[in-house]
Amino acid sequence: MATTYFTEDHEWIRVEGGVATVGITGYAQEQLGDLVFVELPEVGRVLKKGDAAVVVESVKAASDVYAPVDGEITDVNSALSSEPALVNSAPTGDGWLWKMRLADQAQLSDLLDEPGYNALID
Repeated sequence: MATTYFTEDHEWIRVEGGVATVGITGYAQEQLGDLVFVELPEVGRVLKKGDAAVVVESVKAASDVYAPVDGEITDVNSALSSEPALVNSAPTGDGWLWKMRLADQAQLSDLLDEPGYNALID
């Protein structure tokens, strides 16, 4: 079963069997507006928690998306290269950004659960 966590920077991370899928929350994509470009990271890149991993550009601004935990990128959502608006239409589904192998599961305890994240944005 997958467990989903959230960061105060509005990323979500869904963990299943030591592999995490990362994206931005619905709240984040609403703040950004319509995305026009997503710069994806390289598969194999090792990230430390807090590293800028992805750049998303909207009609309003460009923003970094940060790694919520340490790990190695195992996959990227290449569909976003031609269809960045997937992040707007399905931020927690087809609009995921990258997958990574977790380096330290204990870091998940520093993240928010869904009720905690909802309290942050209310």
